[in-house]
Amino acid sequence: MKKAILLFSLVWTALAGAVETGEIRMLLEALALERVEDQEATLETLAESGDEYVTAFVDAWRVGEVREYQPEGSELFLVQEVSGKYVRVATGEPIELSSEAYEALDKNRAPRKLRRLLTRVTDTIGLASRNVDTRVDAALKLGASQNAEYLPELRKRFEAETNARAKRAFEEAIMISLLANAESPEERIEAVKRLGQLHSIRAKDKILAIVESSKEAGDEALLVAAESASRAIADHEELLKHAGSFFRGLSTGSVLLMVSFGLAITFGLMGIINMAHGEFIAIGGYTCFVVQGYFSNWFGEGSPAFQWFFWVSLPVSFVVAGGIGYLLEKGFFRFLYKRPLESLLATWGLSMVMRQAFRLKFGAANVQVANPDLLLGNFEYAGISMSYARLFAIAFAGFVCVLTWLLLTKTNLGLYIRAVMQNRNMASSLGIPVKRVNSMTFAFGCGLAAMAGAVLTQIGNVGPTMGQAYIVDSFMVVVVGGVGNLLGAGISAMGIGVFDQFLQPLFGPVMGKIIVLGMIILFLQWKPGGIFPTKSRSMDD
Repeated sequence: MKKAILLFSLVWTALAGAVETGEIRMLLEALALERVEDQEATLETLAESGDEYVTAFVDAWRVGEVREYQPEGSELFLVQEVSGKYVRVATGEPIELSSEAYEALDKNRAPRKLRRLLTRVTDTIGLASRNVDTRVDAALKLGASQNAEYLPELRKRFEAETNARAKRAFEEAIMISLLANAESPEERIEAVKRLGQLHSIRAKDKILAIVESSKEAGDEALLVAAESASRAIADHEELLKHAGSFFRGLSTGSVLLMVSFGLAITFGLMGIINMAHGEFIAIGGYTCFVVQGYFSNWFGEGSPAFQWFFWVSLPVSFVVAGGIGYLLEKGFFRFLYKRPLESLLATWGLSMVMRQAFRLKFGAANVQVANPDLLLGNFEYAGISMSYARLFAIAFAGFVCVLTWLLLTKTNLGLYIRAVMQNRNMASSLGIPVKRVNSMTFAFGCGLAAMAGAVLTQIGNVGPTMGQAYIVDSFMVVVVGGVGNLLGAGISAMGIGVFDQFLQPLFGPVMGKIIVLGMIILFLQWKPGGIFPTKSRSMDD
């Protein structure tokens, strides 16, 4: 009677969506020890729970990794090894056992007659998960299998589902299954049409196969529906490809923006063609790598504190690169002001020295920087998949824009920078500390490049030459936007990034880059001063 009451309460709470893992553990142990009176109701309860532990337990139970243990003066219960520890199945409490004692315990295996039923439970349990992504993945997996046994379950879940994305996934799964399990030709045609309306890329190959088979069978109605659906899916794929290129272009442009902002300021302020600016990107990447190493040694990679290494590395990379840039400006760049040709050769040599220093310290091979959990995975909207790392790059570029705008418009340093850029001699005669402004501005530009390098660690690897891939594009951004003009730099960075990503899939990486360069040359023939040409006070007079 007690067992019946326990089972009834578990079934009731499962149907109400309130079964906790502890109750499921108790039910699993009772099932394995044959202490349940209604096996079918028990399996239904497990399937309705949506608890991931059910799948883990069943997988272990099938292969004999669950043992029976009966301490003296206690009832028989089940023990399972989890992460090197022995725990009781029903409660999750640790059990003091040696490995030899555990190996000596009797194995409890799932009976053969139960294995097929358990497979059905583990296959469908994801449909009841509280996690939307799990429900979506489980539904699409069952639909792709086109197993007629799962159609009733999919239909039941579709009717009960309230989340729009999950409901769409259930409908798509049902229609894919009906391609093979429709009860009538009309139902199959309707399924084909609906998959075309849903733009189901997962069903594309199956619909193309239907096109071929319907041609051979002479089924005109099915052929028309399948060809229309395949065209709709192909058009949607093309749209998604262009949308993906646009998104990748925005993220590439965001990195260019962060790099080129500092370059635009220093180029406009000092007249230096700094070919070593890309190496400050590498400084940011390697700083992030070093901070990751410290966090790994101090806290361990599995600890929650380790997740903070990337967020800490952003300001640290700014400070490290800014400090190095400050010292280089004092001892090297100061002697190259307004000498563009000499600065081109000198900074090119400096970039080679810095790259070799990276190789001596960190090795010639690329190093890997981990992604914090917050930046793992993708965000999907309307079928477009966008990685969180690239979304962060776009958002962080916006933050850099705001930070730079505030610096230039709301601080004394910004006022001094704008004054020096317009007329260095006049600014000096008014008492502005031009040399200090140069040093601080150069350090700020180097810090921005380093933060861009830190962001790049979430998209690719870190290596001695990682900055070289962006230095040419960054100079193009500065020239096209107008030397020293940040708004122009922002517009040209996004434009070059988007065009580059659109052209590469069509013409290849090399030819795509050549076409972008050709477009820039033609643009500069039309507007030699860039989007926003530099104006000085003397020009206005």
